[in-house]
Amino acid sequence: MSPATMSDQPISNLLTVIITTSPTPSAPSTELISAILSSFRTYCGSLLCCRVIVVFDTYDRITLHARLKKGQVTADGARIFDLYKQNVKELILKEFGENESPPNLACGQGEAEFGYSGAETNFVPFSLSQTTDNRVTFIEPHKRLGFGLAVRSALRLTETPFVWVHQHDWPLVSDIPLEPLLEIMRVTETDENIPVKYICLPSVRLLSYADSAHVAQFPMLKRLTASLKHNFLTESGASVPLTPMFFWHDKPHLASTKHYLSRVFPTRLSILRGAFIEDTIGHRARNQMKEGEWARWATWLYYPDDGRRLCLRHLRGRTWEGAEKELEKKVLWRERNAKCVGDRPN
Repeated sequence: MSPATMSDQPISNLLTVIITTSPTPSAPSTELISAILSSFRTYCGSLLCCRVIVVFDTYDRITLHARLKKGQVTADGARIFDLYKQNVKELILKEFGENESPPNLACGQGEAEFGYSGAETNFVPFSLSQTTDNRVTFIEPHKRLGFGLAVRSALRLTETPFVWVHQHDWPLVSDIPLEPLLEIMRVTETDENIPVKYICLPSVRLLSYADSAHVAQFPMLKRLTASLKHNFLTESGASVPLTPMFFWHDKPHLASTKHYLSRVFPTRLSILRGAFIEDTIGHRARNQMKEGEWARWATWLYYPDDGRRLCLRHLRGRTWEGAEKELEKKVLWRERNAKCVGDRPN
C-alpha cells in the first residue's frame, strides 16, 4: 500500500483537507500557510495527496485598531487581504493543483445559511472557485463567517467520507499515522460501543490528558477513560494509541464528514455567524458526555507515548507577524531586559 493509497483506492477518495484562514498581521506573506504545508510534507505527507478546500474568511469592519477575533481590521489590513488571498491561492495550487493558475479555475456562487430561516438576512453569499478535477476548492465569503460557519460551508461541499480540519496557525511537529487512523475510523464506523468519529491532535494543553483534571475530577469521564483508552490494532498491523476526548476542539482534527454534519451541524440553527465550534457546541457536547452520552459524539485524542508527545505548535495567527518580525521582537525584548538589569542600583 503506497503512501497515497489505502485499501487499494487513492486517499483523495477518502479524505478532504479543510484549511481555514483569515486576516492576519503576517499578510500578505504566506508564512503561516507555508508553515502548515511544510509540516504536512515533513510529518504527514499523504495530506498533500488529498483534496483540499481553503476557506478565506474575511472581516466585518474596518477600524483604527484591529481586533481580529471580532472581525475588525485596519484599513491597511483590509487592503492587503486581497493580495494575501491571491498569494495563498498560488501556493495551494502549486502544492495541490499541479500548477493550475487562478484564471483557469471554474467559478461559481454559494450561500452559507445560519440562524432562523425566516430572516432574509441570515445568509452570507460566497464566491467559489475550483480546479477542473475538483481537487482544489476556494471559498471566499462576502462577509465574515467565523470558524464554525466556515467549516460547515466547506463540509457541505465535501465529497469524501472523512475530513481533516486545520486552522492556519497550527503546524504539525510530530509524525501522524494518517492511514492507520483512517483505517480505525472506517472499521469502527458501525460500532455502537466504541465508535471513532473524531480524532484530535495533542497540543501542549492536551498532554497527559487522560490523567488531567479535565477527566479525573468527573467520575463518569474517569470511568470512560479507564474502559476505553487503549491501543487500536489495525488490519495492516499498526498499533495506534487513542484516549477518549471529552470535548470537541477546533484545533486540527480528523473526523467523519457524515458525523460532523449530523452531530455538530444538523441544521442551520446549529451555529451563529462569527461563532467558534468549541466555544458553543464544544461545551454542550462536554456537558452531555458528563452525563454518560460520550458515544453520541465519539471524540478521541491521538495519544502517542502515553500522552507525552506533542503533535501541534500554535503560532498564534492573530498576533504573529512572520518569522523575521517575531525574531526582531525577541531581540528588542532581550535588549530592553538587559538595559533594565544594567540600570538597577547596586
